[in-house]
Amino acid sequence: MNMTAIVLVIFMLISMVLAFVSFWLPQLNPDYEKTSPYECGFDPLGSARLPFSMRFFLVAILFLLFDLEIALLLPLPWGDHLPNPLLSFTWASLVLILLTLGLVYEWLQGGLEWAE
Repeated sequence: MNMTAIVLVIFMLISMVLAFVSFWLPQLNPDYEKTSPYECGFDPLGSARLPFSMRFFLVAILFLLFDLEIALLLPLPWGDHLPNPLLSFTWASLVLILLTLGLVYEWLQGGLEWAE
């Protein structure tokens, strides 16, 4: 056998041993905390219809929007090497203005206020 096959067999053997140990080891010492379901801080024995704040989802959507904005605007400095850089800058400016108007609208509607 060549060296690559030996290394592959060793890696597969180590992976199988680690997988077996990871399934076998936690079952040795079960207790109430390990076997109870975890519901992100909510009481798992209570009602499943607990009210939650939509503000968390609004902040998450804002984060995704501005993360997308950064991803779209990141290659902009290298856009001056394109055949028509003015068109690229125009489209990037349009996206930036649109997202800024969305932020201003949500700010004026009170979507960024935590306390009511």
